[in-house]
Amino acid sequence: MASVELDKTREHRIETEIIVDAEDKEERAMGWYYYLDDTLNFPFMAKWTKKGRKSTSPQEKQVEVLGMAPDDECLKDMFVEVVYPDGKDEDVFTARLSEIEVIDADDETQEALADWQYWLARGYKF
Repeated sequence: MASVELDKTREHRIETEIIVDAEDKEERAMGWYYYLDDTLNFPFMAKWTKKGRKSTSPQEKQVEVLGMAPDDECLKDMFVEVVYPDGKDEDVFTARLSEIEVIDADDETQEALADWQYWLARGYKF
């Protein structure tokens, strides 16, 4: 069951811009991947909330989102590459996009992230 109400504007954008002509799971995943890669304006600051394997309480860290993870890693979920502020190039981590909350980004980036969160909250799958 969907946890958010139907948003006709978002539904239209998803159908006509993101998964248009997608016939299977892989094509829908790649539609989302390229939409996010083209629309998110990297880098941007965000909060990464992840649940640790050993801890039941989620960990929150401020990160800089650098870009999308490679497309072959995004066939089942969307991932981005992040680094802690003042981190080194070798300190890049992969995070689920669903665990990212914008702290500081432009309107286009915020809308694209909201589209992805909406897709997940509606219970849609690739």
